[in-house]
Amino acid sequence: MLRQKFQDQLKQAMHAKDEAVVSTLRLIVAAMKDRDIAARAKGNWDGIADDEILGMLASMIKQRQESIKMYEIGKRQDLADREAAEIKIIEGFLPEQLSDEEVKAVIEETIKTVGASGIKDMGKVMAEMKAKYTGQLDFSKASGWVKERLVG
Repeated sequence: MLRQKFQDQLKQAMHAKDEAVVSTLRLIVAAMKDRDIAARAKGNWDGIADDEILGMLASMIKQRQESIKMYEIGKRQDLADREAAEIKIIEGFLPEQLSDEEVKAVIEETIKTVGASGIKDMGKVMAEMKAKYTGQLDFSKASGWVKERLVG
C-alpha cells in the first residue's frame, strides 16, 4: 500500500515539477530499497512490510530533526529550512500522531495487556506497542514514560 503511494506521489510531483517533493520521495524510495535488500539476506524476498516502512519514516524524521539542530548551531538556516520541508513531506505518509495523553493511555493499556509488573517487563511493553503503534508515536519519549510508570 505505502509502496504504491510513494510511486503515485512521485509521479505527481514529477509532473508538477515540485523538486522538493521529488527529491524527498526519491530518498524515501532509496532507503526502502536498501532495507528491502537487507531483508533479502534474512530470507524475506517480498521486501519490508508497511509497519517497517513506517518505522523507517519515523527514523528519517528523527535524523532530520537532529540535522536541523546542527544546522541552526552552524548558522545554516537555509539547510535547516530544507530539512524542515522534508520532514513535512515525510509526515504526510505517517498516520496521525497520538497526543501525549493518548500515548499515556496506550502505555497503561499495554502494561495491563502484557501483565507487566516491573522494569524487567519493559521490553515486552515496548515490543507490544511497536507492533501496534509504529509510526503513530515517538517511541523514545514513550520509553521514558514506560520506564517511569514501571519503576514508580
